[in-house]
Amino acid sequence: MSWLWVIIVGLVLGVLARAIIPGKQHIPLWLTIVFGILGSILGNAVAGWLGVAHTNGIDWTRHVLQLVGAILVVLVGERLWSMIRGNRANKQRA
Repeated sequence: MSWLWVIIVGLVLGVLARAIIPGKQHIPLWLTIVFGILGSILGNAVAGWLGVAHTNGIDWTRHVLQLVGAILVVLVGERLWSMIRGNRANKQRA
């Protein structure tokens, strides 16, 4: 798989995850792509563990698991990003 394709899939999954999660996520676009890539890797791993990584036709189960993985990574990552950015903002004000 080429790096361009990985970035495109990460972007799509990250943006979909952010659209599904209620509220506004305060993370930059580059981090959305990284979280989408990590969610894709997580979803592929779970699909492999469940034995549905390779099926005939479109792998809908794997794609849904990738999206769920992206949602989880965006939820956790956004909270971590907010904590890190919040601490930096507080240090800069002091």
